[in-house]
Formats: sequence, C-alpha cells, structure tokens
Amino acid sequence: MSARSKSAKNSKASTRVVNAEIFKQVYDSPHSLPGKEKWITSDQDVRTIERLLGMPPKTIGAPLWVSGDTRHCPKCARETNWLDIVSSALAQVHAKELLVRVILGDKKFINTEAPRAIADLFCFKCKAPIRDLRSFKCHNWAYAKPQLLDVLEQMKSKAR
Repeated sequence: MSARSKSAKNSKASTRVVNAEIFKQVYDSPHSLPGKEKWITSDQDVRTIERLLGMPPKTIGAPLWVSGDTRHCPKCARETNWLDIVSSALAQVHAKELLVRVILGDKKFINTEAPRAIADLFCFKCKAPIRDLRSFKCHNWAYAKPQLLDVLEQMKSKAR
C-alpha cells in the first residue's frame, strides 16, 4: 500500500453529513467560522446571485455567511461575499446547477478543517483577486471545530 493510501485511510474525514438538528446548532454559531471577520452577504447581493443562477427572486432565504481576514476588496473596497464566490465559480468551472445544489440542497454538511483561502476568487465588481476569504456557509454547509461537532453528536445520542 502506498504512503498516500495509508495516510488517506488513517486520516479523519474533514467533511461529514449530519442531521438537521446538529447542523442547525453549528450553523447558528458564526464563531465556528475561521478568520478575523465574519459577516453575512447583503440582501442586494443575494438577489444578484439569484439572477445569475436563474432562480426566482427570494428563493434564497437563509443567510449566506462568509469569513476571512479582511472584509473588503483591496482594489475597490466593495464588501466581499457569496456574490464573489458564485460569479468566480461561474466564470471558471462550475455549472449553475451545482451552485444551486450547494446553496439549496437537502443534505447537511459540516466541514471540520480550518480552510485555506478560497482559490481563484475575484471581486464581482472590479475583478481584482481576493486572497483571504476563507470560508462560507449556506443553509446546507457549515464549518465547525471537530471537538464541537463531537460534543453535539454525543449530546444527541444521549438524548435518545
């Protein structure tokens, strides 16, 4: 067995599917996001995301969280958020359908690794590179420290 196979086999998965109750506890806590700053995508930008993805207005109801070490584009000072993530993804490799599934899908995912900066991300307004947006959350994707997720899962199993 190769060293890579062994390390992959021995490492803990960093993304887990969880039930809605555990997901809600993690999602409702912005403290689980990495980075110095944590904020929600503006309603105006959420409506622009819906238009870009061909969704009916007001389809996205849950907050779209982001976090990073700085909150604004270094070139034009626009607040960075999910609009930058979606527009960059559409410009590069991702289909609209995949992005809609990420935002509105029914499976709940918790990522337990502290992510690096999102690669290949550009400002929606001026197209400058954004180098320190570190994570994002929508109603079916969130971040949690592994210990927090373990505690929540233990509490759930004891309550049964």
